Amino acid sequence: MSDLRTFYPAIEPYESGMLDVRDGHQLYYERVGTPGAKPAVFLHGGPGGGSSPVHRQLFDPTRYDVLLFDQRGCGRSTPHAELHANTTWHLVADIERLRELAGVERWLVFGGSWGSTLALAYAETHPERTSELVLRGIFTGEPEVIEWYYKFGVSEMFPDKWERFLAPIPVGERGDLIAAYNRILTGNDPAAQLEAAKAWSLWEGETVTLLPDPTLTVTHGADHFAIAFARVENHYFSHGCWFESGQLLRDADRLADIPGVIVHGRYDMPCPARCAWELHKRWPGSDLHIVEGAGHAFNEPGILHELIKATDRFADSG
Repeated sequence: MSDLRTFYPAIEPYESGMLDVRDGHQLYYERVGTPGAKPAVFLHGGPGGGSSPVHRQLFDPTRYDVLLFDQRGCGRSTPHAELHANTTWHLVADIERLRELAGVERWLVFGGSWGSTLALAYAETHPERTSELVLRGIFTGEPEVIEWYYKFGVSEMFPDKWERFLAPIPVGERGDLIAAYNRILTGNDPAAQLEAAKAWSLWEGETVTLLPDPTLTVTHGADHFAIAFARVENHYFSHGCWFESGQLLRDADRLADIPGVIVHGRYDMPCPARCAWELHKRWPGSDLHIVEGAGHAFNEPGILHELIKATDRFADSG
């Protein structure tokens, strides 16, 4: 275990601010590392998860200049939990605005879970702006993957936690849990909304790691986090993430000239390993690492090891 790579030391931003992306949204962003070093952008998960100080530590600060930001409606971006003008394609446009703010022509794009989805959408739209991709916990947005997590599949692995996830939903509405949760999360009853938000958020927080992680129960169960996480994520899944059927895999040929690394836990519950396998087959320039004895979370030891190796590998490339 001592040979496993782990986080770089904690680091504070050298710059931070709010970017007006119109539509009423203000995005929080920060930059860490060495100004003028290799540019990179970090895309957090969810949707609705927000970035965290520990995400800064995935990059060698002497060799990278990293921009991290909170996507629309979550983290320190405002308005909190806002769904208006909050779609995948708004976020892709936001990444371009942030690239222009950073003053770089191309950058490494790093994304995990929903961040991998957004990274693929961005890179397939703007391949000329993407120097490399580092992706973890691949989620390609197909309806069957969403159903695996919110209808039947993971429910069989976590029956105790699934029962808690079902609890806020009347029995007669459990045939379509995404729609049932959407009704409550966008409704006018604050108490019911918070109860549903916490149930939604904890379902994910307590099923993403191979072994239980009590810190995720705390973070995902916090009111402020849960409201944004549940509302935004459910909003995206209610709309199929605004993708055409199979779009991200269909358009993977647009990544042909982009080198990349895919890291995926063998026992990833939210995102079955098939997603990573299919992407790798369609993207010849990718290296796939399926990590044994790991789930979905970026900080599980084997996954973290491969992610740090990947950012180190690309640190000195043009």
